[in-house]
Order: sequence, then C-alpha cells, then structure tokens
Amino acid sequence: MDCKLAWKGVGKMSEIICQTTELCKNYKNFHVLQNVNFSINRGEIYGLVGENGAGKSTLIRILTGLAFKSSGIITLFGKTDYLQHERTKIGCTIEMPALYKDMTAKQNLEIQRVQRGIPDPKCISKTLELVGLNNTEKKKVNNFSLGMKQRLALAVALLGEPEFLILDEPVNGLDPTGIIELRELLKKLARENHVTILISSHILSELNQLATCYGFLHHGKLLKQITAEELNEECKRHIKLKTDDTKKTVTVLEEQLKIKNFSVYPDNFIRIYEKLEETHTISKTLSSNGIVVEEMSVQGEELETYFENLIGGCRYV
Repeated sequence: MDCKLAWKGVGKMSEIICQTTELCKNYKNFHVLQNVNFSINRGEIYGLVGENGAGKSTLIRILTGLAFKSSGIITLFGKTDYLQHERTKIGCTIEMPALYKDMTAKQNLEIQRVQRGIPDPKCISKTLELVGLNNTEKKKVNNFSLGMKQRLALAVALLGEPEFLILDEPVNGLDPTGIIELRELLKKLARENHVTILISSHILSELNQLATCYGFLHHGKLLKQITAEELNEECKRHIKLKTDDTKKTVTVLEEQLKIKNFSVYPDNFIRIYEKLEETHTISKTLSSNGIVVEEMSVQGEELETYFENLIGGCRYV
C-alpha cells in the first residue's frame, strides 16, 4: 500500500474542518441527537465511539448530507450554509457503494470517476495501488473476499483526493495484515497529506492505535471529547511485550531505545509505559538485535473500560 498521491488537501493543522453546534435530530418524539457540539481539526484522526443506537450513523449521515438535521449548525471547511460544494471534498464509506459484481475493481472505479466528474483517469490506478488492489487485474468483484470489497469501498471514497474522509466500520472483513496496512495508510494520509479522518468503529482496540482524538456518544449526547494524549494519561495505557530473551530485551530498551518507564513481571511480560506510538520502531530494534518478539500489543485500562465507566458502568455492545 505504498503509493504517493499529490493530495489537494493542504493547509494549517489548526484549521477546523468539521464542527457542529447544538446539533439535534428528532424522529417524532424520539431524540436521536441532542445538542451535539464537536469539532475536528485538519489532519486529525477522530474516533467516534458509541454503542449501537447511540446516534453515530445518524450524525455521520447528517454531516454527509444523507439525512437532515432538526436544528443546530453544521460547519464544513468554514462554511455553514449551502454545503453542497463543501461536501464534494468529503469521501465516505458510510454505506457499501453500489458495486457492479460482474466488473473488475478498475472498471467499477472508472464508472465512479465518470459519474463524479473526476477528469484524470490516472487516479484509478493510483488509488487501486494505494489500497492494495492493483494486482486484481481481471478478477470480478463477485469473486472478491469481504476484505477486498472493503478495500474497494475505501478506493471509491479516496477517488478525487478528498480532504475529509469519513469511514464507518472500515476494518470489517479485513484480516490482521489488512488491518495493519489500512491503519498505516490512514496515518500516512493524515500525516503527509493533512487528510482529516472521522472513523466510527466498534473495534475500540483498533481505534486506540489510530485515533488522535475521540468523541464519546451515548444516547444521542456527546459526553466527552478528548485527545489521544489525554486519554493515554487517563487510561495509563502500556505496551505489553514478551520476547524469547527478557534480560537482553531490557538492555536494548534501556541502552538503545532510551526507554526507562517499564516494568518486568514474573511471567516475563514487560509493560512499557512510554513511546506507545512507536511499537514498530521497538519491534524493529529488538529484531535487529536477534530478539524474537513473541507478543506485542498496546493494552491497559482499555478504551472499552474507559467508555463503560464514562456512561455509568453499562456494558459496551
């Protein structure tokens, strides 16, 4: 998934891309969204957390123009009225796009390109390479795995080089390798191209490794908005590590990686409380020293537990 695109979405990282003010959505007497206030800055990866029925999908549908708000203000790219043009800067996978099963991935993207008036046909091969579908050649979508269909849906969202990407359950159907590749791709889009990303996912452990900011939605109300750094501090997250040589691992951590804040447990697991976003660097350094990494994951007071406590101890589903 290593492909460079000359993305159009550049600007100051502090620029607010999406903001809602007292946003409400009612269906007769049922309040789906109640006075939701949140904002997303350019380049952020925003994790939208909430149980089923919390209002996540409704909020996303309103932002993309697929549903109407009852009241409140939506601001996209600094505009609050007549948002049709601003919404052309959004790519989304809210619902699985209509795919022609008897056509290839390339043919499907060509149809999407023409329908959306995207002039450059070269964007198709670039986008397919970006999502790892450039080698599917003549394979029909009907023969795609669920994970491949998810990749194609993401490719549809990425056509036209959107500045704001909205993804609903993007890792569904992906195998572990695909999840890691998608995670790195999204991080790269945010870091290098300043693409702003909103992700709604029930796999909170995955959001924990990706999001730079979180919004917790419960019964239509946004309970809290918090940065990843603030969440890490509150949850006391750590890297859980096990190798084939604990003693040598400790030496490498201290002397080469300059990691001091860690603990070694009787079962030979090591818990590292710093550099939580540098698991790849830690793993690579250990391997280069002949150490076999048997297990490595970011854990702690998990996001699920944090959310359960936030909503009053109810079990997250």
